[in-house]
Amino acid sequence: MTEILVLYYSRSGATAELARQACRGVESVSGASAKLRTVPAVGAANELAPAQVPAAGAPYATLEELRECAGLLLGSPTRFGNMAAPLKHFLDGTGALWISGALAGKPAGVFTSTQTLHGGQESTLLSMMLPLLHHGMYLVGLPYSERALHETRRGGTPYGASHVSGAAGTVELDADERQLAQALGRRVAVLAVQLRASR
Repeated sequence: MTEILVLYYSRSGATAELARQACRGVESVSGASAKLRTVPAVGAANELAPAQVPAAGAPYATLEELRECAGLLLGSPTRFGNMAAPLKHFLDGTGALWISGALAGKPAGVFTSTQTLHGGQESTLLSMMLPLLHHGMYLVGLPYSERALHETRRGGTPYGASHVSGAAGTVELDADERQLAQALGRRVAVLAVQLRASR
């Protein structure tokens, strides 16, 4: 089975819902499976170790899971046009994977959620792409052949899947956002299966 790691950080639940939809897209591909993981929160007192297991939701990711995956979907809420600190903190600890080239040649896609329509979705997606490029991963986006990209009135970009929660902080994705998150998962999984078969 070609395993795709769906790794995210979420505080309000919207990014977690995008991650679950991306998993559905991965699971729709024959020969592919999704592994859903999150990262612990960080703060000014980073010396305090997080609980080994989160109270709810997906388990925390390990570097070994990242090393072993055949593809990666990476998600974060937007923080001033950038990925959230907990995800950046996790990625900053992947130096050994970079040195060994463990992620080179694997496909990856990114997703995000914001409260406002112009809350920095595309710059956040680009910020998540930068470390993946340094790792030598193949970046997968959403082409305009995805019909929902033409029709969405909230989230969705060519750079990756996204969600706009609005002032009320709505976690529920609309139909287009769900479709695009699933499409991103499917595209990463299809490429990962093809790459694995060609080796």
